Amino acid sequence: MLEPQKLKYRKQHRRRGAFGGIATRGHRLAFGSIGLKAITSGELTARQLEAARRAMTHAVARGGKIWVRVFPHNPVTKKAAEVPMGAGKGSVEYFATMIKRGVILFEMDGLPEATAREALRLAGHKLPFKTRVITRSLI
Repeated sequence: MLEPQKLKYRKQHRRRGAFGGIATRGHRLAFGSIGLKAITSGELTARQLEAARRAMTHAVARGGKIWVRVFPHNPVTKKAAEVPMGAGKGSVEYFATMIKRGVILFEMDGLPEATAREALRLAGHKLPFKTRVITRSLI
């Protein structure tokens, strides 16, 4: 699973208010000819990202080239069950990233469009928000 090698601070705020708005960066295809775009916003965990990547790789049977355009930088903490209030912040449970509406999550190239479309559709089912498969002709 993806996680940062080194962090300046081990624990951070969740930034739950950052869901709003439309992406101004990472909203266009940059590498491949077909991609998976987020239609709604949400929080994407490293586990969900890896599950989507594996689904895509399995569907294309190790053909073509895949680019993962997002990375889970933010540590998310959680306190143990039935721990009283106070006594500090919980320990880091997983890493996540905020996904705004319009961000390109994955890109593919070197495959027939039908195969790539099906692989990206399968990957989209693993994610916690709505997605759409886009191609260069749509932009």
